[in-house]
Amino acid sequence: MEDVNVVEAKDGTISVASAFAGHQEAVQDRDHKFLTRAVEEAYNGVDCGDGGPFGAVVVRNNEVVVSCHNMVLNKTDPTAHAEVTAIREACKKLNKIELSDCEIYASCEPCPMCFGAIHLSRIKRLVYGAKAEAAIAIGFDDFIADALRGTGFYQKANLEIKKADGSGAVIAEEVFEKTKSKFAMY
Repeated sequence: MEDVNVVEAKDGTISVASAFAGHQEAVQDRDHKFLTRAVEEAYNGVDCGDGGPFGAVVVRNNEVVVSCHNMVLNKTDPTAHAEVTAIREACKKLNKIELSDCEIYASCEPCPMCFGAIHLSRIKRLVYGAKAEAAIAIGFDDFIADALRGTGFYQKANLEIKKADGSGAVIAEEVFEKTKSKFAMY
């Protein structure tokens, strides 16, 4: 087994560097190749009028499973972001709901909805290009979490959020208890 160096950065993130000469460069080249494909998808989506300038690529075993772009306008669906569309298509193509043997490359930092979809699909690695601020700078409102909390600088949610109480809460919670035997998750 080759030696590895574990390095902890000031922000608390941990990196593992292989002692294999050229390993990091190979990973960087690979990441660049698939991220370039995601950016090309972003351009394609804009050129054909399907949606905003966002692209995503799902990769398994160094092979592209799907390459998708934002389809919000095409599908008239505000959830048809590039990452969500790519995850949906990859799940269909691979005929499974968990993608733990896959990676996703996104042209832009995922919004909370897309990050949630990435997390729920169990994708093992996310590589993104632009920061969310690049999208915000041209009018996209990707700070959904801040908007919901009312702390967003760019946007406030015009939405009342209330957790049900009383019998509404009870029956909604009972559905989990009454159906748990039908779901052996992962």
